[in-house]
Amino acid sequence: MLTLRRDVSAGFTLIEVIVVIAIAAILLSIAVPSFVSTTQRFRTASEINSFAHDLQYARTEAIKQGVSVSVCASADGATCLKANTWHTGWIVFADAAELLKVTKPADLLRIQPGWTNTDTLVADNAVFSFTFSRDGYTVGLPGTGTVTTTLHTTPLNSAATQCLALIKTGRQEVLPVGPGCA
Repeated sequence: MLTLRRDVSAGFTLIEVIVVIAIAAILLSIAVPSFVSTTQRFRTASEINSFAHDLQYARTEAIKQGVSVSVCASADGATCLKANTWHTGWIVFADAAELLKVTKPADLLRIQPGWTNTDTLVADNAVFSFTFSRDGYTVGLPGTGTVTTTLHTTPLNSAATQCLALIKTGRQEVLPVGPGCA
């Protein structure tokens, strides 16, 4: 007669489970910081591209409509803040008299609400508005006529920093981190 032994149990020992958990914890501790940095870089690229797109839209509308079009920082989507806090949002509007004021609702072309994260977007020389003339040139830029807006994450991740340079001719360029963008 043949007898079967039933000593072998199916399943995992406590030691095997602890080893698997330890290996998973080590892998996660390596991957999570990299993932956070990657998501910050993608988010800031999207934010600076949105800003660049709206500046280009303002320039195009100024040429198309034949009147000055302004872009200014705005928290309420209707008035200019006159503060260098672009991350609170901005508006694009026809500004024929170049007063940095929406005179009638039809002049309001685009509203960008503020960001819900802690990223900041500020321009050098405390610039809080950009105005494009009917020929597409920027009007009233201070100093050399080049303004750089810098987008930072909080806490600071220099790899995710993005910059946008705008010059008098209306040309803009998104700059990588490095010289001219810090």
